[in-house]
Amino acid sequence: MIKESSQEIRYIAIRNVTWLAITINILLTVIKIVFGIIGQSQALIADGLHSLSDLLVGAITLVAAKYSTQPPDLEHPYGHDRIETLATIAGGGLLLLMAGGLLIDAQRRLFEPELLLQPTAISLAAVILSIVIKEAIYHYTIYVANRVRSPMLRANAWHHRSDAISSVIVFFGVAGSMMGFLWLDAVATIGISFMIGYIGFSLILPGINELVDRGLEKEQLIEIKEIILSVTGVHGLHQLRTRKMGANVLVDVHILVDPRISVSESHQIGEAVRTRLMAQREDITDVLVHIDPEADEKAQATWNLPLRDEIIARLQQHWQFLEASGAIEQISLYYLSGKLTVDVDLPLTIVPSLEEAQLLSQSFAELAALEPSIDAINVYYRATAYEAKRVLKQSDLQQFDN
Repeated sequence: MIKESSQEIRYIAIRNVTWLAITINILLTVIKIVFGIIGQSQALIADGLHSLSDLLVGAITLVAAKYSTQPPDLEHPYGHDRIETLATIAGGGLLLLMAGGLLIDAQRRLFEPELLLQPTAISLAAVILSIVIKEAIYHYTIYVANRVRSPMLRANAWHHRSDAISSVIVFFGVAGSMMGFLWLDAVATIGISFMIGYIGFSLILPGINELVDRGLEKEQLIEIKEIILSVTGVHGLHQLRTRKMGANVLVDVHILVDPRISVSESHQIGEAVRTRLMAQREDITDVLVHIDPEADEKAQATWNLPLRDEIIARLQQHWQFLEASGAIEQISLYYLSGKLTVDVDLPLTIVPSLEEAQLLSQSFAELAALEPSIDAINVYYRATAYEAKRVLKQSDLQQFDN
């Protein structure tokens, strides 16, 4: 049996709850509009249009859920999560348009009393039914949204809650109108329009922030920093940057490590940072770690220093006449604090005594004075053979003799 991926499970959950909401919204839209017309309630008709907007948002959610959960491809290496963001903004924009239309119509009726409707008991019954159903579907949808971490589905849940709240306002408007205060139905409609508009704005703003790559909140950044600094070997961090892709978070960070450790150890520390962040925060799906041996303000001073090929070419010109140069097994370069330090590894067998070793080391070190870009040359002797490929060979030096 093939195990479903987390993205497939997420899509199925969103799809199922959305189809349920669509079915209920179709029923409620018909009930509210039909009974609003029969029961002479402008507020109930407006509430029906609100349910219709939920229906359209649900359709957008279905389409976005299908395409936003697709895996990354060549054209979308970070995935398709922002399709969900666009759907959230579209849903919010739909609510704003709906709110504007309701507000204009209600104001016109208030200033023209002859246009005011007179609600009946059938409108009141339809409102009570709507409140109960919409509040129930809100709780179920928000439960699924939290479980699959879907801001789009969470926005959809709040559409249901707003519909339930607007039905409460309609209830008071209809009840008041039935008691003789006909203007309350229109006032309730205005209240619904403002509420729908506010919810639409609250959905659009976070989506826009995500599209322009706004970072996480301060509390979340502090948590991420603490996780990074808990990794053994991390001495500090800077340039921590975050952004959202739908329900997921992407993180870029520079970490400081001991400048004398190997490249492989530095890489291992970086991998530990990446895996720990993704393990402790399920919303983080990608982490890019840059390794720094020192703070950026110090590292800038080394940018103009030459690279390995140029340095070795210069050194060969100076030490080609040293017999020991042909035995060099490894050269390590350290670019720190605007200075370049060269470490040279030699076999211990080329020096017969400690005094000879000290003299040879001094000869190499004196060459540093001939190169302004080199701060120091340190020589190390190995008692065992070095397995890595030699950086310098005798054949390399012979080219300078020709």
